[in-house]
Amino acid sequence: MSLVKKLELIGSNSILEFSQKHELREQVIKASREVIRNSANSIRAVHRNDLSKAESLINLAREQVIETKVILKNYPELYFTGYTLDAQKEYAEACFVYAVIANQELPLPEYLQIETASYLNGLAEGASELRRYILDSLRKEEVSRTEELMECMDEVYNVLVSIDFPDALTSGLRRTTDQLRGVLERTRGDLTMTLRQRRLEKLLGSKE
Repeated sequence: MSLVKKLELIGSNSILEFSQKHELREQVIKASREVIRNSANSIRAVHRNDLSKAESLINLAREQVIETKVILKNYPELYFTGYTLDAQKEYAEACFVYAVIANQELPLPEYLQIETASYLNGLAEGASELRRYILDSLRKEEVSRTEELMECMDEVYNVLVSIDFPDALTSGLRRTTDQLRGVLERTRGDLTMTLRQRRLEKLLGSKE
């Protein structure tokens, strides 16, 4: 085969390969966006105490996560990219928030069929999301679970801070864990102040 013919073959094969990968990439980007949207809406449903809706949205996200894995089964160079792993992280966050608030068993990463780094980062962001639930509960004067949720945030942080590996392996878990620590400190301060105030009010009320 002449050089010209060989170069033409290389060119046509390259175009075919990249066309196939581009099509798959577009499919996965679309599916990943749906995972992120459904995960975010699930968390919003949890905050509205619509747990049935939250569970339904998580199930939709799960189907889309599995779909991306099937599509990219033979293309690890496309699978291990930002949009795919970010979507998994958002899905893990939604699963964590739902499990904690609904008093369900926390699913493991292998059950969710996602990468460990995405799962751990999702836990960190899910624990931070509990701050919003705690503050909403305090505003509604529903404090029965606030200390329990605070303990849950602490437990997540204690686990994550023990996982000390390069960011290339953990997808920036150290930074996410540091952010969670700040959220923890603010939440603990808000919760402690509110509970002390309530105890003082009860004490003063009992003396009247």
